[in-house]
Amino acid sequence: MAAEDLPSEFDVVILGTGLVESVVAAACSRVGQRVLHVDRRSYYAANWASFTFNSLLTWIQQHHEESQPEPVQDWSSLLEEGEELIYLCNSDSTSVTNLQVFCFTSEEDEEEEEEEEEEAPDPPDTTEEEAEDAVKETETGSSGFSLQDKERKEEVAEGEEEEQAAQTVGEEPETAQSRLSVPQRQSEPMRKKISYAQLVKEGRRFNIDLVSKLMYSRGSLVDLLIKSNVSRYAEFKNVSRILTYRHDNVEQVPCSRADVFASRQLSVVEKRKLMRFLTFCVEETEEQQAYNGRPYLEFLRDQQLGDNLQHFLVHSIAMVTEDTPTEAGLASTRHFLRCLGRYGNTPFLFPVYGLGEIPQCFCRMCAVFGGIYCLRHSVHCLIVDKESNRCKAVIDIRGQRISCSHFVVEDGYVAAERKKVATPTRFISRAVLITDGSVLPTDSEQQVSMVTLPPIAAGCPSVKMVELCPSTMTCLPGTYLVHLTCQSTGSAYQDLSPLVTRMFHTPESHDQGKRPSVLWCLYFNMVDGSAVEVDCHNLPSNVHVCSGPDGELGHEHAITQAEMIFQKILPQEEFCPPAPNPEDIIYDAEGDGLSRQTEE
Repeated sequence: MAAEDLPSEFDVVILGTGLVESVVAAACSRVGQRVLHVDRRSYYAANWASFTFNSLLTWIQQHHEESQPEPVQDWSSLLEEGEELIYLCNSDSTSVTNLQVFCFTSEEDEEEEEEEEEEAPDPPDTTEEEAEDAVKETETGSSGFSLQDKERKEEVAEGEEEEQAAQTVGEEPETAQSRLSVPQRQSEPMRKKISYAQLVKEGRRFNIDLVSKLMYSRGSLVDLLIKSNVSRYAEFKNVSRILTYRHDNVEQVPCSRADVFASRQLSVVEKRKLMRFLTFCVEETEEQQAYNGRPYLEFLRDQQLGDNLQHFLVHSIAMVTEDTPTEAGLASTRHFLRCLGRYGNTPFLFPVYGLGEIPQCFCRMCAVFGGIYCLRHSVHCLIVDKESNRCKAVIDIRGQRISCSHFVVEDGYVAAERKKVATPTRFISRAVLITDGSVLPTDSEQQVSMVTLPPIAAGCPSVKMVELCPSTMTCLPGTYLVHLTCQSTGSAYQDLSPLVTRMFHTPESHDQGKRPSVLWCLYFNMVDGSAVEVDCHNLPSNVHVCSGPDGELGHEHAITQAEMIFQKILPQEEFCPPAPNPEDIIYDAEGDGLSRQTEE
């Protein structure tokens, strides 16, 4: 909507389109609140966004440029008696720092090869756009599924699970099989090394996330997507395997019962011990409680588990550190086990087209129920009633006074003098790699992998790595998109480049073994949202502050925060009740009204 058309009164005004803000917007709009959702950026999802390769280059350039501070305008003429102004920050650019970009692929040689290929006749009589559409259609059909429909298919035989996960809901098996042959033909000529010019030329085929996370199949985000029917706006793909890096080798972690007994890394005795332990830790016992406060690794040693099993359980199943308390380690292990088998052999899902789709799905739901959206628009200041200390209205960048009952804003827009406690900022380190192969190649090129990387040296953080294949619609066929995340101890380059050099082939690599080559990479630090004290602000009671992405693998922190904000705004309302399906909305005979048909 154009800014000039904005109404002058809303129930809730929200600044920022990150995941927390978008969930709050959808929840409020769903129960009948008038919602205005604005963002200073030209794109949705803030630091949760996904970019094409070209858009990411633009984003990097904008962060490298020195932003000029906007002049503070005097809006006191819009105040009424008994009111005062609270100004917001002009920018949240400090949330991302230390950007470093490296390109390790050549451009000139590849361009010459392309010219030679252009002279040779092409056998298929298909245009480039048609070929790309065919690949897109095939990959979407072969990888994406709806959460609700997948739930209805849980009774499918275990031997058919992999085929079912790769098949579009409601699609005939022979149709999926015939469509699967297309990407294989399309990906064959992509074996050559890809140039930087080709990355730029086909940059729209990338969807690169600023934050790297996965969705636990029984986590709060998946439950919310299903409950609210927001999941119908997106498709998802199973994370097909969990890997770990150990002794300079990448190994597959046995997760399910079938994986355990098929594993070649474990002896028969170890397999039995692992299955016995996983069964034992499902329920809490007095023996387990006796280890509360003691390291989880000590508990595992006392269970007579060898080094192999200890490594898998600590780093790849519980995904904790060796000194994590036993109660926390067991809780993480149980959560992992509960999520197994709901949608596949691992606990995780990933949204097709990237994580930036999820905030946009909630924004779409908000808009469906009447929410108004305006990008490249912002709020300059709040109008506060001195007597009640409540925000009565906001003033946007055009000087329009907009009345509201509640205001939701990300922490980065709140001035430092409004924070009651000056806590040190904590960061996460991120690396994004475009590679020419998988860290653990298999016959299938459609693997989505979660890789756990223990500290490579004392004092180094543990790293979580997600490797995405082209069928997730996040990278160009013939490439893989790799995300690395850890808690910052220095700059992202200092934290992650030693690991990248060890696992991948780069100019700094000493060993020229068979490892995937890095074509392009980006390092940056991002503020850790879990370290932000959202309640420690000197702000009116109806101004609700939320944080950005955190460093954890799941989305529990963001969804919990969104629900808490909603309960403060509307304590008597249900959080994100189910939206009606289109087929449940029927019109009466005269066509002058409609009613919703409810399911029994």
